[in-house]
Amino acid sequence: MNKGAESSRVLLVGGIGGVFVDAESARRYPCEVAGSLLDGLDRAARGSFSVVGVVMDGTAGQLHSALRALRNGTHARIVLLARMYEEPVARRLVEQEPEGSKLADEYLVCPTRLAFLCDRVEAGASPEARADVARLERRLRYLEYLATTDDLTGLKNRRYVLEFARQVLDRAQRRGGRLTLLLFDIDNFKHYNDVCGHLAGDEILRQAGILMRRCCRPHDVVARIGGDEFAAVFWDGPHPVGGSVERDRRSKQTDHPAEAISVVKRFQEELGNTDLHLLGPGAKGELTISGALASFPRDGDSVQALFQRADSALLEAKRHGKNRIYLVGEPQSDIADVS
Repeated sequence: MNKGAESSRVLLVGGIGGVFVDAESARRYPCEVAGSLLDGLDRAARGSFSVVGVVMDGTAGQLHSALRALRNGTHARIVLLARMYEEPVARRLVEQEPEGSKLADEYLVCPTRLAFLCDRVEAGASPEARADVARLERRLRYLEYLATTDDLTGLKNRRYVLEFARQVLDRAQRRGGRLTLLLFDIDNFKHYNDVCGHLAGDEILRQAGILMRRCCRPHDVVARIGGDEFAAVFWDGPHPVGGSVERDRRSKQTDHPAEAISVVKRFQEELGNTDLHLLGPGAKGELTISGALASFPRDGDSVQALFQRADSALLEAKRHGKNRIYLVGEPQSDIADVS
């Protein structure tokens, strides 16, 4: 193999199972696979690659040092292969550090296509090719935004939260983590639409989304999944847990992570204090929600099961007077009664 062909290769570092939807076609591309970070660093130092794709999953605690070593040991373009829940971390890693360097050049959200990654090889051929790939990437990012974002509230949509929850649940099953799903809707929302108008109803939805997002932790995901119904996914975070706080969070004596319950209580309080006069003279009373919390592994071992059980508990909460959040499996157990 000549030097030009050698430098047009892609090195994949980490377990690629589930990362590429077209992984079976890998033989068609000039790819090598290194199963571990250590193996990947060694191959990158000894070989000549145009692109090094690093699977983020399973690299916690080693990723920063590995990326620095790759940056110092190769001229290849470094592309992070991130699960949806790892995207915030990946985004920070491709931003410039204070000293002006970057640990990675870009990231792809997985599952993705191996062809997208291999296009980076062709991008090294000429400035025109690089510009074409950059334009394509911007277009793909925009289309991805449209496909995963609710245009009214700016929150994620049903499509996104279902896939996000599936990936986080898969991670929790492999690593012993936990996940809690919240489903809720606005009580008497039709009243505000009928009395104050649809513009006022839209403003209620936007404000509810802003407040819920503000109450959550950065790595939790909030979505509007239809009408006045919302979902939030609370999980352990993108890094392995450790320390007394995390051990308390995972205690078997707690059916749902304490953070999820405290977030919902805070959200109920802030929503109840919303100034309805901004919505017009017909907007009297206070905004309340009804909802339910379902947690893995106690309440279900699949995303579908968690959504079904949470939806049933939400309906039960509304039948018993609204303005309450039920815990799945505990009829008439409002979180207001949970200390």
